Amino acid sequence: MNSEISKEEEQPCVDDYVDWRYRPCKPGKHGGMFAALAVLGLQAFEMMAIAAVGNNLITYVFNEMHFPLSKAANVVTNFVGTVFLLSLLGGFLADSYFGSFRTMLFFGFIELTGFILLSIQAHLPQLRPPKCNMALSVEKCEEAQGLNEFIFFVAVYLVALGSGCLKPNIISLGADQFRRKDSKKLSTFFNCAYFSFCIGELIALTVLVWVQTQSGMDIGFGVSAAAMAVGLICLLCGTPLYRNKPTCGSIFTPIAQVFVAAITKRKQVCPSSLEMLHGNESSTVVLHHNVSTESHGGSSLLHTDKFRFLDKACIKIQDGTRRNESPWRLCTMSQVEQVKILISVVPIFACTIIFNTILAQLQTFSVQQGSAMNTKLSGNFQIPPASLQSIPYIMLVFLVPLYETAFVPIARKITGRDSGISPLQRVGVGLFIATFSMVSAAGVENKRRTTALNDPKATLSIFWIAPQFLVFGVSEMFTAVGLIEFFYKQSLEGMQSFLTAMTYCSYSFGFYLSSLLVSLVNKVTSRSSHGGWLSNNDLNKDRLDLFYWLLAGLSFFNFFNYLFWSRWYCYNPSLVGPHGGPKDSRSSRKSYWTIRIGHGMDSACLVCRLVPSAWTKFGMVLPTR
Repeated sequence: MNSEISKEEEQPCVDDYVDWRYRPCKPGKHGGMFAALAVLGLQAFEMMAIAAVGNNLITYVFNEMHFPLSKAANVVTNFVGTVFLLSLLGGFLADSYFGSFRTMLFFGFIELTGFILLSIQAHLPQLRPPKCNMALSVEKCEEAQGLNEFIFFVAVYLVALGSGCLKPNIISLGADQFRRKDSKKLSTFFNCAYFSFCIGELIALTVLVWVQTQSGMDIGFGVSAAAMAVGLICLLCGTPLYRNKPTCGSIFTPIAQVFVAAITKRKQVCPSSLEMLHGNESSTVVLHHNVSTESHGGSSLLHTDKFRFLDKACIKIQDGTRRNESPWRLCTMSQVEQVKILISVVPIFACTIIFNTILAQLQTFSVQQGSAMNTKLSGNFQIPPASLQSIPYIMLVFLVPLYETAFVPIARKITGRDSGISPLQRVGVGLFIATFSMVSAAGVENKRRTTALNDPKATLSIFWIAPQFLVFGVSEMFTAVGLIEFFYKQSLEGMQSFLTAMTYCSYSFGFYLSSLLVSLVNKVTSRSSHGGWLSNNDLNKDRLDLFYWLLAGLSFFNFFNYLFWSRWYCYNPSLVGPHGGPKDSRSSRKSYWTIRIGHGMDSACLVCRLVPSAWTKFGMVLPTR
């Protein structure tokens, strides 16, 4: 047994990955599930820390900083939006210069510093405005200004900077512990990553939020700092085991070269034969500088017909005078196909923004909605409104393993895919379900408001708003994991962190859109005699139910928009294995909704079975083999 292990450890490096000392990785010594678990340990503890702060931040900003409700909601959504937007910076730095592990270590300590500063401000009264009850005070409470406001925003955005740059690298470093051809293990890892996310969220929304409510926000923020420190220790424990991809300069350089070369040769005519394109004969995917990657199935990226104008960057000018053209005038076909992939995923990315706008409401207005309801469970025990967000995660802690152990094997037998259903199918199911979360929220808020206006002493139980969290939890299990898996599997070696960051960037735009919608709705509806829908600090005077109905309508429209773009999307067959997606150019052009039943039967539409008239109503025809 020991001899077998020693032989396995002595095997030569099979790819370009290195250990923390930049030595070639060995299959039996580096990578695997044990290394990934160390990364997921950081994922759980970091999520525990950031979720405890982010999900209850509106309470702190409203009650302690004395910001008006609409401004407090925007502070929270802007904070969360910045966290996810900065993930692009983290992905770029990791892929281009520092690698995922070192980027995570550096920005992890920055996030820890932000938590410590936030807990210090919450502990010292001189760093906050005088105590005042925003809901009961007749006179206007003093709002945090000057140094107090400055310290608050510095602490919050240190947390945002650290967390944002961590997030995409947690996923990419964990997934890098497996080879790309191990599609089944990768799919299992993404489900495990979401499970660790749920565990972190669950503990944050129960234990940590309860500590914040009972012992004070300073103690709660201090516990978040301690959780972050434990997460960094987990990351360091796996240092000798990690497979790290080497960095090779700016990932934007080859992308810019394609656009510059295509524009420079815009008057050229694309050749009819692909053999005339530069780099078509290469058997290696050349990404940038002098770095080559492991060939996918023994060939380079295959040519696709979309965005043909970019193919002009591959045209080699034969004028008898120039033998070697500059990389800014001549690019390889694989380099061009890489850019095509980046452009193609943008519509898919954009279709998830409304989904994350709904998530923003559950972390802001739904918390305030719960504050206006009866929070007593029994006797003197009260449920913190922010803890309601733990309800879907309690369910998901059991549902995610069930999905992996029961649903995936059954779906795998039907579709032939290692992941059961394709990542884009998973995203689509989640987007369809998300609409019903806002429908539930609107109905409950209308009932709560009507009850409160008819009898001010009568209040609905806080559990009335549980369904909107439950429905969205199921939706997020499909959409969030599917989107991360999709972006990672569509990325080339050397760009995993950056493309994974696009997933989190969708969260960012969703939260920014929420802030924009709140301001826009207030401006438009304030023209009426009753004021704006969200212009007061009193939900009984506001029309939060109408705002929820607006979001439900936008979400429903967004789902059909997604149907269109997902049908348009074309997989590059070089990036998927025999069970992970299309294998040839014909199958790659199928809509992602098309599931291959066996190998010779007709195709079937997954979500269109739920809405059978959807395609014909919008003038679409189901794709066939």
